Amino acid sequence: MKVVLFCGGLGMRLRDFSDKIPKPMVPIGYRPILWHVMKYYAAYGYTDFVLALGYKADSIKRYFVEYDEFLSNDFVLRGSSPEPQLLHQDIHEWNITFVDTGYASSIGERLRRVRKHLEGEEMFLANYSDNLTDFHLPDMVDEMRNNPELVASFLAVKPPHSFHVAHMGGDGRVTDIHETRDAELWINGGYFCLRQEIFDVMEEGEELVVEPFQRLIQDRRLHAVPYEGFWQNMDTFKDRTTLNDMHERGEGPWEIWRTAS
Repeated sequence: MKVVLFCGGLGMRLRDFSDKIPKPMVPIGYRPILWHVMKYYAAYGYTDFVLALGYKADSIKRYFVEYDEFLSNDFVLRGSSPEPQLLHQDIHEWNITFVDTGYASSIGERLRRVRKHLEGEEMFLANYSDNLTDFHLPDMVDEMRNNPELVASFLAVKPPHSFHVAHMGGDGRVTDIHETRDAELWINGGYFCLRQEIFDVMEEGEELVVEPFQRLIQDRRLHAVPYEGFWQNMDTFKDRTTLNDMHERGEGPWEIWRTAS
């Protein structure tokens, strides 16, 4: 089963990084968040990736063409041999297709433009490439396989941040302000499982979770998997710092490949 990764975002709230590199290339430790997302899928055996590129696509292409296995793997130097012997490897079994899907394309349009690379796939996975989780992915895949009438499923999560809610009078004067986290609120977590039929409900330029998903809702063919475990997106510099600190402490819940190996 192939994995489509949407890698064309500008990352406007990560300007310290995104002026130089696209959002999926913002690093967590030695590796970009895109690598962490790919490692998550690879841990479940999904190693055939389609990267839907856009903003600063060249930096993503160059990163993988020039990929340095020695950065994050143990190795041995033997005598005067100039070539280290790797004890582990990251991406030697990965198949990565790089597709330029346009600088300003919507997520839905990026998906439409990689359609030909998904021929023969009854189902495929997709991801925004800027969020991490320890969700047990086979649960979503099994749900789709067991319910052939479904066209799309996505991970529904609780917002990771609380909000300060303000109450105001008619004159705009604040009468109360308090911090809250809406216990009833679920948001799209950016992890998708899709059938080929998704392309039948998509029009040019549309956003995936807006018009196409509304059509699926009307036909009761859209499914969500609620998950209250670890999930964290990387929209801001603070989010990046949180994820990086977890990684540096060796406490990244999304790094399921560490326990699987």
